[in-house]
Amino acid sequence: MKDTIYIVEDEPDISELMSVNLENAGLSAVSFPDIAGFRSALSEKKPSLVILDIMLPDGDGMELCKELKKEHSTANMPVIMVTARGDEIDRVLGLELGADDYITKPFSPRELVARVKNILKRAAYDVAATGEENISIGPGDSLYIDIRRHQVMADGEYIDLTATEFNILVLLSRRKGWVFTREQILDHLWGDDKAVTDRTIDVHVNHLREKLGAHGGLLKNIRGVGYKLDL
Repeated sequence: MKDTIYIVEDEPDISELMSVNLENAGLSAVSFPDIAGFRSALSEKKPSLVILDIMLPDGDGMELCKELKKEHSTANMPVIMVTARGDEIDRVLGLELGADDYITKPFSPRELVARVKNILKRAAYDVAATGEENISIGPGDSLYIDIRRHQVMADGEYIDLTATEFNILVLLSRRKGWVFTREQILDHLWGDDKAVTDRTIDVHVNHLREKLGAHGGLLKNIRGVGYKLDL
């Protein structure tokens, strides 16, 4: 069954370019010129991933991303932000709002498809390959990661994480005490298709710490190196 990608983009040429290339890559693409149409379709079916422009005729894409990440039903839905603005401050802001990746116009169709496929791959962990279904951390399994269901529980309460936050937590949890450099984390998340900076990892980890609350201290920053999960 094909993964469905929702494209929220008001420029017809760009929207068509995305759709054609995603379809050629074996994915199903549905385009929306505004937030209203996207919201209406979302109530009927949740996509595998959303490609979201920042400047839209009936609202701000970043605000929409923020809303999606706050809603329980869409919190884990991967979002790629697309904009003509290329300043790092815009990229960081988009990531702080919960976006899983960021691409600027003009972009290479091949790059876009690679980013989408990378995130879909990360969002669907191959449990059979790892032999893992869950990871328990802390006394009494106070922090519990269900890999198959892509869920995290802290002290019995579900925590909504983005696909990127979830994958960082799983990576660090699989090798407790192991220090991962920022470059290693970037490679794990984006592979050869990464076009982001070390700052991106810091933003995601800070977000993750906040969401984990009392358990956020498990994520240790090793100055000048990277991060580890320590008990």
